[in-house]
Amino acid sequence: MSAETFTAIDEKLSDLDPTTTANTESVLPTTIDNEPLPFWLVNVPRDQWPASCPEFLKGQSDKNIGILATPDEEYEWITWERVKELVRTNDIGKFQRLPSDLRRYLEYMFYLKQKYGSIMDFVVSERLHWDQEGGLKPRGEPFEYDDDLKILFNDWPYGLEKGIVHLVIWTKFELEDDPATGLLTESMWKKIDDYVERVFRSRMPADQVVWFKNWKSLKSIHAIEHFHVMLNHPDPEFIKEITNGDVPLVEKVTQGRAL
Repeated sequence: MSAETFTAIDEKLSDLDPTTTANTESVLPTTIDNEPLPFWLVNVPRDQWPASCPEFLKGQSDKNIGILATPDEEYEWITWERVKELVRTNDIGKFQRLPSDLRRYLEYMFYLKQKYGSIMDFVVSERLHWDQEGGLKPRGEPFEYDDDLKILFNDWPYGLEKGIVHLVIWTKFELEDDPATGLLTESMWKKIDDYVERVFRSRMPADQVVWFKNWKSLKSIHAIEHFHVMLNHPDPEFIKEITNGDVPLVEKVTQGRAL
């Protein structure tokens, strides 16, 4: 957006009837003269509007731009039935975050890259607390030793209905896939499913548990293997137990306690 366009929008906002906008500092406008706002201004309070597109939002995919341009109040939360359907059909690319959460995610990922050099370095050192100098080598075969993996909350979960818990299982061992298809090999799929059965389905109804591994094109962190587990209304004490009391980064950012 040019400076002239931004000034024109600002002037149009100033001309709005105050009885319909109440407080322009708190109202989140979505259009001006029936023209949609640029995606990088949507869901942002007027008094926090940047003068131009922030660096962390430049070069976004069409999918992300479409999400970011959607007002939060128009977002449809992902239900448990929808979760199961997307996983069953392997249509996991349709998982998405609440628009304002996606914006916070992109901003914080940009910050982490500036501070740590890569997201992987941050995850390994600050979330997994694994030593990159030799500490990423597995001690045994997949799922043989507990210290070869770690269960944490997804730091930036999708826009799921309340009560759905999104976990990530990080592994030091490879989750072998077929180079031709990009999908897990049959033997690795079974090893993961057996693990999910032992750790999760043994503690709650099987139809309240799903798992999936992102396609390579969807992975935000490629250097560390991981897969996802979603649970519908699990016992909070169970979650606290298996995550060792983990707190997702999104909560720390919201509370001002993040790195």
